[in-house]
Amino acid sequence: MTQPETCVLYETDGPVAILTLNRPQALNSFTRQMHRDLWAALDRVEADESVRALVITGAGRGFCAGADLSEFDFREGPDIMHRADPGPVITEAFNPTTRRLVDVRVPTICAVNGVAAGAGASLVMTCDIAIAAPGAAFIQAFSKIGLVPDSGGTWLLPQRIGLARAMGLALTGDKLSATDAKSMGMIWDVQEDALGAAKAMAQRLAAMPTKALIATRHLLRSAHTHTLHEQLDLERDVQSRLGFTHDYIEGVTAFLQKRAPEFKGK
Repeated sequence: MTQPETCVLYETDGPVAILTLNRPQALNSFTRQMHRDLWAALDRVEADESVRALVITGAGRGFCAGADLSEFDFREGPDIMHRADPGPVITEAFNPTTRRLVDVRVPTICAVNGVAAGAGASLVMTCDIAIAAPGAAFIQAFSKIGLVPDSGGTWLLPQRIGLARAMGLALTGDKLSATDAKSMGMIWDVQEDALGAAKAMAQRLAAMPTKALIATRHLLRSAHTHTLHEQLDLERDVQSRLGFTHDYIEGVTAFLQKRAPEFKGK
């Protein structure tokens, strides 16, 4: 089921939802409307308990070129700096999108079909797993227009690849190939059919214990803000909560009975 009139297409394949950024003529750069359409699609994911994993990709030859700068008001005039201020659109659109993606209730897999620039590169890193096509590329384009990485880029990039590499990419704005992005740890894999590989990964994760996967996501992403002793206590507390889930009981029972588990995501 698709909705071609929107900037974000939504379809399902069994337990997997597939969201496609759909402004190919503009390399899927973000307008305010595309943010709203993405939020509406994420609402559908959140509301549909049959969805157990999410794939995000782009239409056409690019994944996402970041913000659509044509929406900024650069007409000449004495108040141009006020009108062209990127702060409001970050507050009202990009930051909410990042927060929604990092907290979505199911595992997220990004199929990077082409260039991911600016906020588009940040969007890739909000996903739990990213698989890129060989011709995909990642660009921290902000320094070239006098800005800093946004949409969580300054937090996500050094967490993924380390401070030295993040600093070099962010300051220079140099293009990073898919192969180099994998070797640095920005993405999980490079596959000729990135979307097919992402869908296969999503189907695999959709059959697993969803609550445990999401709890693992939160523990890993926040670990660097805790001491080891704090993290030990968090692991204990999360383990204890998961001990009351169906999937924990099913997983252990299946292991003891030497059969394949049937997880329900509950």
